[in-house]
Amino acid sequence: MNISSVIVIPQPERATEVAGALGRMDGVEVAAVSPQGKIIATIEADGDRETVETYEAIAALDRVLSVAMVYHQKEDEPDAELAVAA
Repeated sequence: MNISSVIVIPQPERATEVAGALGRMDGVEVAAVSPQGKIIATIEADGDRETVETYEAIAALDRVLSVAMVYHQKEDEPDAELAVAA
């Protein structure tokens, strides 16, 4: 499982619209929208290919000016990681 965090910069007047579109994408969760319209979102995907495809789909959304990945973590055995943390 891959977990990534991205910052999405939409056209400022379209931040709510873009955040809604992000929230409808599989594996994407909107964490916050700043007053200036910047969006912080997470991507959860099974592998590298799916992560890249989701990232590219975000970048291709209408009204998105840019997207930047700021964090990425790969969990080889996510269930084992949860068991250890508990």
